Amino acid sequence: MQERGVSQQDAWYTFQHPQSSRYAQKRGAFVYFRTYGNQKIEVAATQNERKEWVIMSVWSRPVYLQAKNKKDGGFLKLLIKQIFGK
Repeated sequence: MQERGVSQQDAWYTFQHPQSSRYAQKRGAFVYFRTYGNQKIEVAATQNERKEWVIMSVWSRPVYLQAKNKKDGGFLKLLIKQIFGK
């Protein structure tokens, strides 16, 4: 976690209170997500034979801003507006 810039507290909170989750590539494992500002923390966890949760890996990735209103034509229209000022 230290190498990936994620605190133990943020990893634990993400695991306990995810905003979203999905199945991991490993059967029976899950990836839990939570966004903190411009950083998305992901925690991969599975249960062992005694049904105890084991955190296998933790990583983070940047969150990029998305267009606020997709009805306006999206990225291409925004780019044209910025280039031509229209």
